[in-house]
Amino acid sequence: MTEQRDKSPSYKRVLLKVSGEALMGKGSGGVDPEMVDMVAADIAAVVASGVQVCLVVGGGNIFRGLSAAARGMDRAQGDYAGMLATVINALMLQNGLERQGLETRVMTAIQMAAIAEPYIRRRAVRHMEKGRVVIFAAGTGNPYFTTDTAAALRANEMECDVVFKGTQVDGIYSDDPRRNPDAVRYDQLTYMDVLARQLNVMDAAAISLARENKLPIVVFNMHAPGAFAAVVRGEGRFTRVIEAG
Repeated sequence: MTEQRDKSPSYKRVLLKVSGEALMGKGSGGVDPEMVDMVAADIAAVVASGVQVCLVVGGGNIFRGLSAAARGMDRAQGDYAGMLATVINALMLQNGLERQGLETRVMTAIQMAAIAEPYIRRRAVRHMEKGRVVIFAAGTGNPYFTTDTAAALRANEMECDVVFKGTQVDGIYSDDPRRNPDAVRYDQLTYMDVLARQLNVMDAAAISLARENKLPIVVFNMHAPGAFAAVVRGEGRFTRVIEAG
């Protein structure tokens, strides 16, 4: 599905979902400081253009609760451990953003006052109105919900214009293009397309929440310098998920 794209979209406020895997760079785990610096510089360019930015960060590079549950760990305990992993990533990103000269606040769904602010919606909105970047960590604070769902939830709470999901490929494909060279890439999909075709880009709860609130989702490859700033301008390769019609 292909459509002529607007090369100059105008956004007031956006949410960037950064997966834990994206922060690994070319490594097999942990956090790549060079990747953090590249992401931070890209976010700084978007903020400099006048767009308010908030982030939700995953933790799969450190710990994934669902995988641990598959190996016999209690699912709720595994998910809480995964939430703590997202806080580590959030602190790394905060440090990178502050080196770019950006005022940054980490807000967590689970209170840990020594290192971050508790998530309070009005306070988060005020931070962004003052030009600060806000990083939401610890998911929704509840087990059985992914950080994708947290991204859709926080984007709606913050009244964001769009969710940008940074991945390791340049959009949504019918299959993993890294394993299947015949996978078909889509320029644009509807929420129902994603659900009906079981496309593994965000979980069903996140897609449904975005659909209910008509929140667009843009999926892109964030491994190239300037990729986030480019898609905010409507440039480069990406897939949009929007309402039909």
